[in-house]
Amino acid sequence: MLFCLHILDKPGRVDTRKKLVDAHRAYQTECGVDITLSGPLLAEDGETMIGSMFLIEAHDEAAVQEFIDGDPFTKNDVWGDTTLTRFLRRHG
Repeated sequence: MLFCLHILDKPGRVDTRKKLVDAHRAYQTECGVDITLSGPLLAEDGETMIGSMFLIEAHDEAAVQEFIDGDPFTKNDVWGDTTLTRFLRRHG
């Protein structure tokens, strides 16, 4: 099953995010879900990271929640509002 994960960072967490980006990327290689597509969400300036978007293949929603809970961005209070939606691939 595919899931679309949309997460906004908490205000004022840009510097913390930048410090943790290597740990965040390393975690993705060992997290137990298949990340089909991912990347940062950007502010209007096209440069400032304000969140993350993932397209994740996982057995169920609980597996995605486990991924979220274990991410360094979650553990270090970077991520805030989260939306998780099942996704049906039509193209690509």
